Amino acid sequence: MSKAARGASPRWWRWVLILILILAVIPVIEVAAVRFVDPPITPLMLLRPVEARFAGHPSPPRQYTWLPMARVPHDFLKFALIAEDQRFFRHHGFDWREIHAAEKHAERTGQEVRGASTITMQCARSLFLWQERSWIRKGLEAYYTFWMEVLLSKRRILELYANVIEMGDGVYGIEAAAHAHYGVNAHDLNRDQCLALAAILPNPRGWDPRSPTPRLAARISHIQQQEKQVNFPQLSAR
Repeated sequence: MSKAARGASPRWWRWVLILILILAVIPVIEVAAVRFVDPPITPLMLLRPVEARFAGHPSPPRQYTWLPMARVPHDFLKFALIAEDQRFFRHHGFDWREIHAAEKHAERTGQEVRGASTITMQCARSLFLWQERSWIRKGLEAYYTFWMEVLLSKRRILELYANVIEMGDGVYGIEAAAHAHYGVNAHDLNRDQCLALAAILPNPRGWDPRSPTPRLAARISHIQQQEKQVNFPQLSAR
């Protein structure tokens, strides 16, 4: 092998390592940024109109209004935690108990593993990524989740979640959802409305909180039953 060839190989690997380092650092910078800056838009908000155009469907106007944590309805946060992540304040982004339970259920039924996403994981997906399932997205989601738990407080994660989570077709966050579904500001939502909005989170573009399907009605009832058994004292100190 010539000296030129031997010298080129280390340089090639050096550039690969630099590229890997850059790709690894970008998510850290993004997460650090949202610690202080309220995101004006997310990738998902940009992707939805593109998806609609390719599908030949009209794209509804985007509805997104940032709401400070102090103005996010307490009942909505409580019901969202009950419905989506009851151990939010006790884990570090990954609820291994729920993950193992979901895996066992998948083994018994032969279905795909579902239902183990924490609030932080859902927030990472909504804030930085896309919704379609793939191993690439899951890997990136885990990486963002790790850094969100390292760099952000639980309070900030909840604030981001309540503002960027998809809650209807073109509707993002609790303030926009309150206007889109009930024609009121978020702080004017009553308890039952907060409950219904939290219940639609797994399928926000398919379920209507004002006209619950039997499945959604059953989910609402289940959340109500769980409320008697679960308490989040951390919400009172927000």
